[in-house]
Order: sequence, then structure tokens, then C-alpha cells
Amino acid sequence: MSVIVQLFDELITVLQTMLQILPYLVGYVALIMATTVIWRMVKRFLTPKSDFGSLKTVTFGDASAVTSNMAASVISVVFIFLVWGAFTGSKLVPGFVHMPGAFQGEVTFSYDIELPDGATTSAQAKVVVFPAGTAAPAVEIEEGTGSAKNDAIAIQSYRNKLLAWDKNDEFNRKAGARIVAIEGQPVSAGGEVELDNLRVAVTSKGTLNIEPNKGVQMEKIWLPAPEDVVSRLIEIGSEGFKNITLAEHLAYSLFRVVVGFIIGAAVGIPLGYAMGLSDWFRGWFDPIVEFMRPVPPLALIPLVIIWAGIGEVGKIILLFLAALWIMAIAARSGVSGVRISKVHAAYSLGASKWQVMRHVIIPNSLPEIFTGARVAMGVCWGTVVAAELVAAEKGVGMMIMVAAKFQQTDIVILGIVVIGIVGLAIDLLVRWAERVMVPWKGRG
Repeated sequence: MSVIVQLFDELITVLQTMLQILPYLVGYVALIMATTVIWRMVKRFLTPKSDFGSLKTVTFGDASAVTSNMAASVISVVFIFLVWGAFTGSKLVPGFVHMPGAFQGEVTFSYDIELPDGATTSAQAKVVVFPAGTAAPAVEIEEGTGSAKNDAIAIQSYRNKLLAWDKNDEFNRKAGARIVAIEGQPVSAGGEVELDNLRVAVTSKGTLNIEPNKGVQMEKIWLPAPEDVVSRLIEIGSEGFKNITLAEHLAYSLFRVVVGFIIGAAVGIPLGYAMGLSDWFRGWFDPIVEFMRPVPPLALIPLVIIWAGIGEVGKIILLFLAALWIMAIAARSGVSGVRISKVHAAYSLGASKWQVMRHVIIPNSLPEIFTGARVAMGVCWGTVVAAELVAAEKGVGMMIMVAAKFQQTDIVILGIVVIGIVGLAIDLLVRWAERVMVPWKGRG
């Protein structure tokens, strides 16, 4: 029962988080719709159409009717860059799009103290909020002449700090003194008061927890600005990371992916053909393939490490297993999808079984195999990065792992961007190879 309650609590937490994100998603969708309408109006005004394509009224089921709009892609990338720059205060985007940043400056507020005899007195606290990455400034304030002395404190932006207001007073908390109001607003232990650019809370022990306004912009440790990532790229590209150049990190990762994929395809494609052409092979290997297909490659990492260690052999074996089942299923699907009419036509023209295989089965199954190759390469690329997170001395995943340990978020984001770009390049390369090697795809 306790497990069910915990799972229900987790579900509630997830739903609450989704509700908090929902307004942003709605705004994003609304922006997409608005840019779509504006672009269509501009396009119609600039280049009015009167060709056959403009007469289309139905796009569903017509592969030629819906293609990727380059303008939409450019606008999408620019918008993401603007959002990134706006929430990080980037110098690469105009200042008017910047979101409110964390407060930096000086604030002074008063607080009232109830003394042990029931009398009240007042004092002031001077707070100086300084930017991250700079030394804390010296903050001075006159002590005052009352029994409660004034206080001064320096706090780094995006941080909060406790103020022991009674350390220089005649009566401290142990003697029974306590804060009863801040800026004239009554407050007790556990309460808080919202001031301009500050939130001041009274802790259960009677101290003041001062938290400057954090604004909306992200702190660099959570999300660095685009120019910080670019500067890291230049630095690592020229000096390297852990005495290893970025090109060498990429070379090791790509080597593992290519070798693992080639071995997986070399075994998986013949296996898929055998399963598609022989009921005996289908019955023999189908349980194995269907059992291993849903098992994520990352679940095999501990077993592969036990079997082959943490060296290159273990990583290539893991990538081989990641590609094997995908390529086997793709080849099996390609063989099973060949139209029987084509096979009958070949036999009627006197073709042998090998000729049917060579001129009918293989050419017509190649589109499915290339689709499987695209999926397998993507899975292998994601798997190798995860495998390098576990155990590696070189590779993009290793770079991300080490940077995360030292909270070097700019390097982590740089690694993510590199992974995405390389993954996109791999996919485009496989698409190009498919267009060159299978020009008959989609032509019956």
C-alpha cells in the first residue's frame, strides 16, 4: 500500500510540474501559429501561386504535398536562440528582449525587536547584493546608539544568507530577544516579509534568512549564455579537454559507433533475410529477436562490463547489440514486404531463385533496411555517449561526465550541441546514401 501511495504522490508531483510548464507550452504553440499565419500572408503577397500545386485542397496521404518549410526551420532556430539569450542575458541578443535578471545593488530595511522586558526597539540592516564571480565587498553601517545595533551583510546574487542580527546587540536571542516586525509588518518565527528586491524570513531559530530577488534569468551554473558556450568551443577546440582535443574525442566516439554498427549490420541483415525467407529460421530466431528488441542497450552495460571490461571491446560489443536487433527486424520487414506479384513475374520470365533474390528481393528490401540503418545509427550514437558516461577515457560522453562533476555547465551544453549536430549529420549522410543507392524508392 505504501508503494501505491508513493507512486500516487510522484504522479501528483509530475502533474503539478506539467501544469506549471503548460502556460509556456501554450505560448510556444501560439507563437508557432502566429508565425505560420504571418509567413503565409507574406508568402502570398510576394509570390502569388497559380500553378497546379496551389489547386490542392487535400494534403493527407499525399507525400508530395507536405514538405519541410525552410523559412519555418530558420524561424524556429532563431526563436530558440532568442529565448536562450533572453533567459541568460546574452550580449548576442538585443537588450530589450532580456528577461528580468537577478537583483544587484543595495537595500536597507528596518526591523523591530522585542526585548526580554517586553519593550521594543528598532535597528536597520544594510544588504549589498554583488554579482557572481566577484569578491564580496566590505559593507559598513553605523552601529547606532540603541540596545539593538545596526547590521550589514553582503550576499552574492542568486544566493541567500542568514543574518545573525543579535551578534552585536546587548540582548541576544538566548536572553529572550526576538524580532516582531520587519519594515513595520508584524512577523514571527517561520514567517516572512516581501520587500522591494528582497524576501526576508524569520527562521525557527530567530535569525533572518535574506534572499535577494532572483529575477527570471537563469544563473550561469544552470544555463550559460550562448557566447559562453561558443568561447568554450573555441577554447576546447584549440587547447583540448583533459589534454585531448575535441576532434580526438569525436573521433573515438564515431569510431566506436561505425565499427559497432557495421558489425551489427553485417550480422543483422543476413539474419533478417533468413527470417524473412525461411519459416524454420523465423521460428528459431523470432523469440530471441522479439525478446531482445525491447531491452534497452543501456541495461546491458553492467553485463558487458563484466564480460568484456571497460575497454574498447566492451563498448563495441554494446553498440553491436544495439544495432543487431534493429537491422534484423528491418531486413525481415523488407523481405516480408516485397510484393508477391513481382516474384511471380520474375519466375514467369524464367528467373532462378538466386536471380529472384538478386533482382527482386534485395532491391525491394533496401528501403526498409536503410530506414532501419537510420534508426540503428541514432540508437548507437545515443548508446555510445551513455556508455562513455559510465567508463571511458576519451569521447564526448566522457567529456560531459567530467564537466558535470565540476559543474562546468557550458562544457556540458557544448557536448550536447556537438552530439546533436553529429547525430543530425549522420542521419543526413544515411539519407544521402539511400537516395544514391536506392533511387527507385517510392516508385513502385
